[in-house]
Amino acid sequence: MSSKINQVYTIIYTLTDENGNVIEVTNKESPFSFISGINQILPKLEENLNGMLIGSKKKITLSPEDAYGIYSDEAIQIINRSEFPEGTELETGMSFVSESEDGQQMPFIIKEINGENVTLDFNHPLAGRTLTFDLELLNVRAASNEELSHGHVHGPTGHHH
Repeated sequence: MSSKINQVYTIIYTLTDENGNVIEVTNKESPFSFISGINQILPKLEENLNGMLIGSKKKITLSPEDAYGIYSDEAIQIINRSEFPEGTELETGMSFVSESEDGQQMPFIIKEINGENVTLDFNHPLAGRTLTFDLELLNVRAASNEELSHGHVHGPTGHHH
């Protein structure tokens, strides 16, 4: 079966890093569904679903370049604690989202707090890591017009309104 756009793919997977550490697991009770062709999953992962038959299994390893990118020191920024809203409790490892001047959301993690200096890391948490998806294709169906207009899967394995 070839990957076509506007199809709902339902998969289960175990995601591990280059050291075999389990990052995420889905199962048949809570599978992952997405609409193909609209950048809802990593492009190389979606590309690798091409030719899979329902019920088939596959192990897909993605380099950092094909996953969440190379870790970049340029994505590290040090700001003054006063840049956060007054009263905001800050701890190393906390996640926040800022907004760029053009309105784009920019998630970051607090990497370090040193007095009034707060080090922010704008890299994706999985940047620089080789990822392996051990997956099974459970189902493929055409996305409904409502799903396409909303931009996400509805129903038992997707978003509910």
